[in-house]
Amino acid sequence: MDIAFVAYDGMTALDFVGIYDPLTRLDTMGFRDDMTWDVCARSERVTANAGLEIVPDVVDESLSNYDMLVVPGGFVARELAEDDEFMPWLATADAEWTASVCTGSLLLGSAGFLDGKRATTHPGAYERLAEYCDVVEERIVVDRRVATAGGVTSGIDLGLWLCSELEDEETREAIKNQMDYPY
Repeated sequence: MDIAFVAYDGMTALDFVGIYDPLTRLDTMGFRDDMTWDVCARSERVTANAGLEIVPDVVDESLSNYDMLVVPGGFVARELAEDDEFMPWLATADAEWTASVCTGSLLLGSAGFLDGKRATTHPGAYERLAEYCDVVEERIVVDRRVATAGGVTSGIDLGLWLCSELEDEETREAIKNQMDYPY
């Protein structure tokens, strides 16, 4: 399982880290030995909305060779969904699984990944998301192999849900317990 974690300037750090942490524990805790991942961006360095800097592994290369695409949100996603350079790059993905946290679903929608599907986003962006899909006001929405999560903290929940989907409920519980996540 090769995962592309998308990063971009202005993203919300917890949107990125909340799903990154449980998914990468599938490898670091020894549940899967076939897990690899890259942080993928269009620039050499990414600065999240509160100043956290991330150095991507892969810069401005096609996302077509990954099994899972993970897209975080952030207030800037509303503008980025109209970006003539970012959106064609994101649309190069052809993953078995596509996931987004918060307003990352606006990016999935703009790239065409939500056509004919149900999805969710931050409550403040429901109306905007409705341009791309059927909006469901739930914390996690899965339609076929596209999984979207609502607000910022829902990234942790989606990451844990994906752990159970990729492995099993016992694995999810072990990761959840190691994270000391009480929900």
